[in-house]
Amino acid sequence: MAGLDFVSDLKPFKSMWKIRVKVIRLWKQYTCALGETMEMVLADSKGDMIHATVKKELVSQFVTLISQGESKLMVNFIVTMAAGSYRPTKHPYRIVFLPTTRLRMCDALPSNLTGLDPVKFESIKDGSQNTDYLVDVIGQIVEVSHVEVVSVNGKDTQKLSLELRNQDDDRLPMVLWGKFATDVNDAIQLRGEHKIIVVLRFGKIKVWKDERSISNAYNVSDVALNPNLEEVQTFIELLPKDDMALAIVDPKPLALTNGVSDKDDFFIHTPRKSIADVKASRQVEKCVVMCTIAGIDSDMGWFYLSCKVCSKKVLTVPSESEDDGLDLFKHNYFCVKCNQHDPRLIPRYKLHVVVLDHTSDTKFLLFDNLALQLLHQPCIELTGPITDEEVQEPYLFAGCYQQFGW
Repeated sequence: MAGLDFVSDLKPFKSMWKIRVKVIRLWKQYTCALGETMEMVLADSKGDMIHATVKKELVSQFVTLISQGESKLMVNFIVTMAAGSYRPTKHPYRIVFLPTTRLRMCDALPSNLTGLDPVKFESIKDGSQNTDYLVDVIGQIVEVSHVEVVSVNGKDTQKLSLELRNQDDDRLPMVLWGKFATDVNDAIQLRGEHKIIVVLRFGKIKVWKDERSISNAYNVSDVALNPNLEEVQTFIELLPKDDMALAIVDPKPLALTNGVSDKDDFFIHTPRKSIADVKASRQVEKCVVMCTIAGIDSDMGWFYLSCKVCSKKVLTVPSESEDDGLDLFKHNYFCVKCNQHDPRLIPRYKLHVVVLDHTSDTKFLLFDNLALQLLHQPCIELTGPITDEEVQEPYLFAGCYQQFGW
């Protein structure tokens, strides 16, 4: 299909992307900070995957439009940095739905597009797998405990301990929690002495006293026993031919926030830190970093379009038309704060600068006022007048590079 973008193309510098993807995994997630959100893992025809989020205020709008296993044409969404622990994909960015995100039916992507990518047991046990990412595992269950009921954060939770082996006869501990524990335990009882292969999708690597194991990550994970998958059949054929029997066995404080008094001179009384110190810090604090600007991360874009009245960022939205927007590439702008379509626009800087010192490197985010002090000219002088076509491509940042002499 002409005009489609691939998952590997997605970057934060614009929102008018158009992708054809399959919903590999779909789940709801609740946190105190964000409420109940809808999360998913999407894969395109190349097999590349990306995490996507529907925020709580939009769940009712999209919940009936998305199902696991379906393929969709998806247009107009934010691409933002992926961060934190237990990320379901290794894509550096994440999709966030907008109120104006469009979903359309499309030709289905292949049924064997599952995104399953099992890792080696040894890579988990030797620490080479990054624990920030969720992983897939295939193994034969060779040992299982009885279900225990343990207290986790003051709440009773079921726990099932297992031991897996792979085709090389390597062993890996697995712990399942909650409903996964009871469901798998019941399924094992029904299967009796038959060889049981477990497939854990999006499992988290746990480290306890230097020992590593694999566990479910609650709602995001999926556990299947002897599923009808090509990868499982291949795994069974490679297992040692020893007919091993299944064995039944017995079973940080919060950092304080530091502040700097407004009465004190900032540069005298604020501590200086190296970039390595900042990256190692686990506290929210203010500091002075002496560093060199080495470049601009153009993947993140270098400016944004704002409403001239309220100065807030405007959204790029698909244009409404009589044919219900079949031409999905036409767009206009909308200011959420002013609740106005096609507001008066003005570009403002948003520079993701790559900085370094003698200890390490990182990125700093500079908005319009600070960026103006570096470049000594308004953003609009570099972008030129804003027309109906949004100026978004990173190569247009050449003017800023010249300001730094790069």
